[in-house]
Amino acid sequence: MLPKDLRTDFDSLRPGASTGSGATRRTALKAALGAGYAAAALPITAQTVIVTSLDGLAAGRTSYPVGGFDVPAYHAAPAGKTGLPVILVVQEIFGVHAYIEDVCRRFARRGYLAVAPELYARQGDARGYTDIPRLMADIVSKVPDAQVLGDLDGALAWAAANGGDVSRAGITGFCWGGRIAWLYAAQGPVKAGVAWYGRLVGDKTALTPQQPVDVGASLRAPVLGLYGAEDSGIPLDTIAKMKMALASGTAAARASQFVVYQGAGHAFHADYRPSYRQAPAEEGWRRALEWFRTNGVA
Repeated sequence: MLPKDLRTDFDSLRPGASTGSGATRRTALKAALGAGYAAAALPITAQTVIVTSLDGLAAGRTSYPVGGFDVPAYHAAPAGKTGLPVILVVQEIFGVHAYIEDVCRRFARRGYLAVAPELYARQGDARGYTDIPRLMADIVSKVPDAQVLGDLDGALAWAAANGGDVSRAGITGFCWGGRIAWLYAAQGPVKAGVAWYGRLVGDKTALTPQQPVDVGASLRAPVLGLYGAEDSGIPLDTIAKMKMALASGTAAARASQFVVYQGAGHAFHADYRPSYRQAPAEEGWRRALEWFRTNGVA
């Protein structure tokens, strides 16, 4: 069973709504959540969606300037608290939708200031897309890594000015964001990272000049990689290549670890998608929290 603070509270989402049928429940949940879940990832799995209460939290939308552009972001933290450890939450390919916002609230419940910037806001809004190849062509393929890493630096600066202790900062990312978590751990001022099924190898382009396997040996912060054994997009041999890169690197690189979950594929933590696998998702979350604590992000 999920911890109490992470269970779906359907009554608080939709007072008086009937739960007499799966269809009614699903419709009510979608209405309560609004359009925040990526259309490309529907159908929502109403039986497993986690919705973390806002009670006791300060959360919402904000923005911060980077290079003359106001980067939109979602943030969540315990209300009225300062000097908080910071977690940068890096979006899936679908952008900062309701699932990523909820991950921020889950960290806030654990005493963190969590910030999830819209890392390709300059290129467009991913949340309305229903076709992943079109999303890739229109937006994602046009996003430079340098822009992303700079915007993450800006998120830390925002956190420092809004109650965060950035000497205790970490980063986590999912899918597209998992790759970014590896890259940022090689150059950003964080103490630890957790990468959920982020791609490790790939083509080098002008916009993506390095992949995680290229920077693994030079990590400045240890990374915990959480992957699915059945992930067809991230073959196990690429994990083996990354382990070899880490083994010959810095102390942080050598301290990095992988956990590969049998029976899990890509996006096994994404509770709103059919790919969700409760046991590895919960176990991975527990490991992520412990990884941050062990490495001084607490």
